Amino acid sequence: MRLFDTLSRTERDLRPIDGSTYRFYCCGPTVYGPAHIGNFRTFVLQDVFRRTLETGGFRTLHVRNITDVDDKTIRDSQKAGKSLTEFTAGWTAKFHADCEKLGLLPPHIEPGAVEHIPQQIAMIEKLVEKGNAYASEDGSVYFKISSFPGYGRLSRLDQRELDIGKTQNARSNSDEYEKDSLSDFVLWKSRRPDDGDNFWQSPWGEGRPGWHLECSAMIQEYLGNSFDLHSGGIDLVFPHHENEIAQSECACGGHFAEHWFHITHLLVDGGKMSKSLGNLYTLDDLALKGHTAMEVRYVLIGAHYRKQLNFTLDSLTGAREALAKLAKGARHLAANADPDARLTSADFGPFQAAWDSLANDLNTPCALGGLFTGLRDASALTGVEAAAALAGFNRVLRALGLTLPEEAVHDSSAIPESIQAIAEARWQARLAKNWAESDTLRARLAEEGWLVKDGKESYSLEPLPAA
Repeated sequence: MRLFDTLSRTERDLRPIDGSTYRFYCCGPTVYGPAHIGNFRTFVLQDVFRRTLETGGFRTLHVRNITDVDDKTIRDSQKAGKSLTEFTAGWTAKFHADCEKLGLLPPHIEPGAVEHIPQQIAMIEKLVEKGNAYASEDGSVYFKISSFPGYGRLSRLDQRELDIGKTQNARSNSDEYEKDSLSDFVLWKSRRPDDGDNFWQSPWGEGRPGWHLECSAMIQEYLGNSFDLHSGGIDLVFPHHENEIAQSECACGGHFAEHWFHITHLLVDGGKMSKSLGNLYTLDDLALKGHTAMEVRYVLIGAHYRKQLNFTLDSLTGAREALAKLAKGARHLAANADPDARLTSADFGPFQAAWDSLANDLNTPCALGGLFTGLRDASALTGVEAAAALAGFNRVLRALGLTLPEEAVHDSSAIPESIQAIAEARWQARLAKNWAESDTLRARLAEEGWLVKDGKESYSLEPLPAA
């Protein structure tokens, strides 16, 4: 398997450092609200990456953190009138529920930042002792980036003509800061009045760790000083991952991550996703519009991870149709297959091209196309050959993490007239492009226990599964 490496800017073969288990770390969610589809594009493609490794015969160790203490979690927990622990526990549970709907494999290890504050303090002590960090007058501790000559190699800061020497008197105390800000970054934040009860004891006084430090401490705890791969959204390259490299290599030695895997963000309707524009969608938002989590997953893997994906509601309708076609083709292949066939080969048959696309820089759109081509080429197969082809299809499908819809026939006579009337009113509102009324009526149908699915010429109703 080959994958593009952000550090070297080349495609490289993937091989476990220890020759046995491929160990990788993914930056996880900050749990202060529901994750949106932009967040999940990264998590879904990381899931496809892991599934592809395992389908290809790799043993894996997947670590993904939970950020449960930072500026945002403290701010919003206080707004909600809840303790930090109660607040973040609720949003962590919501994240896990959404991951399950999307078919994400749970990580083997999922550490939280709060439970690893002792490890973070110990790492800061090492950095201060080695001269890579210093305490300020107020008790905060900062990493001195001028002490690490390799700073900037991941994000190519040298190409941006930024002078590390200018950071001698510049500091950033925020967990997140502007992308053009080159400054010593905070490792330990001294206690502030707006932190409330969210502080811990340290050699530098009461306070809490900075956001950049937590991943380094947890990586060292579970993966050691050197590991196979680090992944996250492309927006984390600088400053977050750049800072991780600096503090980890200075504190622990080693070369940190052998490979860097970053996922490009998405657009919505051709523009930036934001709450103010009303296009910051969560899974719940899209469910109210009648779309399933598996349709969302199909769209999120429909573009290459290094290219921007333009997410639209129409693309979800297209995903529903594509999943239905895949399901129909799979049922046809299964009907022609010998159920008692004993398969001795683990090749992919007509779906080899689909698998090769995944193994070559995780080319998910080509892999999806290869599934359709393979089903067409396998349509005339019978017996053992059909069984072997079906096995290859299912292996690629599992690598993509897709669950196909079951064939179902819904008797319209079993739908109450009142529900049919609401559905028809919603359809007419949609035809009139009265989107607000259409969404209101769709939500009303969902409250009554019905899911509406739009096609090109009409719509269908299905009862929602029981909670």
